[in-house]
Amino acid sequence: MVTGGTGFIGAHIVDNLLKLGIKVKLATRSIEKAQQFAKKRPQYSSLIEPVQITDFTSKSIENPFINAVKGCDGIIHAASPLSYDVKDVEEELIKPAIHGVRVVLEAAVTEPRVKRIVLTSSFASVMDVSRGSGPGFTYTGADWNPLSYEEACEADAIIGYRGSKKYAELEAWKFIEKEKPQFDLVTFCPPMTFGPVVHPVDKVENLNLSNDMLWQVYSGVDPLPVARVSVWVDVRDLAKAHVQALVRPSAGNKRYVPSAPDKFSYALAAKIMKEHGLGDRIPDSLISEKDLHPIGYNLDHEAVTKELGVEFHSFEQCVVDSIKQFRAIQQGPL
Repeated sequence: MVTGGTGFIGAHIVDNLLKLGIKVKLATRSIEKAQQFAKKRPQYSSLIEPVQITDFTSKSIENPFINAVKGCDGIIHAASPLSYDVKDVEEELIKPAIHGVRVVLEAAVTEPRVKRIVLTSSFASVMDVSRGSGPGFTYTGADWNPLSYEEACEADAIIGYRGSKKYAELEAWKFIEKEKPQFDLVTFCPPMTFGPVVHPVDKVENLNLSNDMLWQVYSGVDPLPVARVSVWVDVRDLAKAHVQALVRPSAGNKRYVPSAPDKFSYALAAKIMKEHGLGDRIPDSLISEKDLHPIGYNLDHEAVTKELGVEFHSFEQCVVDSIKQFRAIQQGPL
């Protein structure tokens, strides 16, 4: 079963599973989206089973995953509602995120066949903001955001979001430790994620947030966006890592911080677009030399390559592939 399978990251994960001949239960709140997704993949129609799920972040309803997990050997939980438009950080961000993870784990316990759960977390659950963005440090799966629960609840929505990712992931690890279920856990904490889309996108205005930033650069936005971090990952590599973590026994109970070896900036994205004939709308004056060589801390990408066999796309290839596709979307639906 895959949750969030019609989203940006989840759709790539599903495609990777289908290519391996693995049958996928597509758990989604919109059965129409799931059917549209399946219709685009007629060659895999026998491997896709759409399953409608109600709001899984609310405690006021029965566990919507109990029936969905029946017959499943593994689960990839890639769904994660995101909204900064909240009045109460704890009640609207943190508690729903924690509950959304817990209901999947509790449902998995009821299906003895489930042997592994792969959870999409976020670099937000790893990063220590007080450390700064300077070079000379490498984050690994052993690192955790030091933000306390109380600090997260009392902060603004952006910091609250970081807290929600940390405490939702922690809930999963605590569940494994306390309940000792028949399955193990693998978590991924990716940074900014870019790349071509394979989920239904009919116009560029509907691109996900990170890809929309690339599109803004392509469109000549002035000034260029400022990247809060210089670490990133291509969605194609992230998806492959999820699937390899599901099928490789040795990955059990590991926590990964997947990222490409090279750094990114939006000035670098602009330069790449111009070098590949994709930057006609971008004024040269927007590209500052000092922003073309982003530096900063690293993420332990080597663990993903060594243990999961994933080689990473370069930022140049990611930008070129993405913008070419987004231009095609602008000219008509996928």
